[in-house]
Amino acid sequence: MSEDPVTVDELAEKADEYLHEASLTPKEYEALKQSVAELTPIFSAEESYFVLGSYGKHEIRRLQLVKDRLNRQPAAYAFLMVDIRSEWTNTYLKFRLLADYTDILVGVAEHAQGGFLVEQGYFMALEEYFAKTHVFNRKYNKVDADTIDTNVNIDNPYSGMQTAIFEMLDDAGRLCQWTTEDELVECTEALVSGQE
Repeated sequence: MSEDPVTVDELAEKADEYLHEASLTPKEYEALKQSVAELTPIFSAEESYFVLGSYGKHEIRRLQLVKDRLNRQPAAYAFLMVDIRSEWTNTYLKFRLLADYTDILVGVAEHAQGGFLVEQGYFMALEEYFAKTHVFNRKYNKVDADTIDTNVNIDNPYSGMQTAIFEMLDDAGRLCQWTTEDELVECTEALVSGQE
């Protein structure tokens, strides 16, 4: 990203903005101070990737797969939200600050279940997030139902809002569809080659 590292005051200012009428508690401010060192790799990497998706047993393994592939690039730093210390009690604030300072948001969408739906809403609501978002969208039309390792409804895996988000990202050239893990790796490699 080639910016100077963020200061605690800058983070606190953004946090106050995102919390609207509320403000940071002393404990949250201390956690924010501790987090500055953890954010250093985001600023020192030539390309930083915030990998988002569901944290179910099988889904998180695929998130780790994407993260690993992205981190194979020289001077890249890819991470999951769970990789950043858990002292942050406000996960909304944690997501917003990490998303603000990351170069590319990478969503791995497998279904309409779990907390990842909230982040997908932010991809569309905030232009600065939409502009740097890429989503790898799992398709189920060619998958044997017995091989699915999540509780997805393969006839209706995504909500109408997700479908609209996928269409907009597809129109912007930032949606990659996958069925198998090998195809998920291909999506990751296509993202990397598109950044070069």
